[in-house]
Amino acid sequence: MKPIKLIMSAFGPYADKVEIDFSVFDKKGLFLISGDTGAGKTTLFDAICFACYGKASSERRDTRSLRSEYAKDSTESYVDFYFSHQGKNYHVYRTPQYERRKLRGEGMVAAKEKAILYLEGESPIEGIKEVSGAIEELLHIDVNQFKQVAMITQGEFWNLLNAKTDERTAILRTIFMTSGYKNIEYKLKERVDRAFGSFKDSGKSIVQYFNGAKA
Repeated sequence: MKPIKLIMSAFGPYADKVEIDFSVFDKKGLFLISGDTGAGKTTLFDAICFACYGKASSERRDTRSLRSEYAKDSTESYVDFYFSHQGKNYHVYRTPQYERRKLRGEGMVAAKEKAILYLEGESPIEGIKEVSGAIEELLHIDVNQFKQVAMITQGEFWNLLNAKTDERTAILRTIFMTSGYKNIEYKLKERVDRAFGSFKDSGKSIVQYFNGAKA
């Protein structure tokens, strides 16, 4: 996944609309989101993770608390995330569930979570579970794996380093797309097993003939 643009509205500490253009790093290879404590790194990761999977980047944060407490009642909370993956462009729009005061009269009104995924050359996918499932199928990693490989500032990368060998291998194989080499390994092992089995059968046959021979 390569981020292109991130738009946040009434999200986290931002009361209004904020747009971050990642396309300026398009030809610079890898780039790092860094900064002092409180600079806003977590908000960016929260927004990207929420847009893709409907969850914050940390289990300690509830998605219902993602709406900015400084936002006006008339300002809608949402995340609009543009990214590319394997040569195709994608665009996911998601709003969190939250409550705000009614614009007219007394009381509160509840805004429900909704999500839309726009795929290049295809029909949009709508629905909370549908979009999250489509993102997982597209990236071949679930939300926990995504946080382990992307959310370094959250300490999740440490969890990847300390994960069980099988789990860590599966994540790294997905990231670096080495499944093809794993398939070659399986095929070579099958050939070795068949050859070794044939060798053992031949050995048993030879021993049987020798035991049946008489001087």
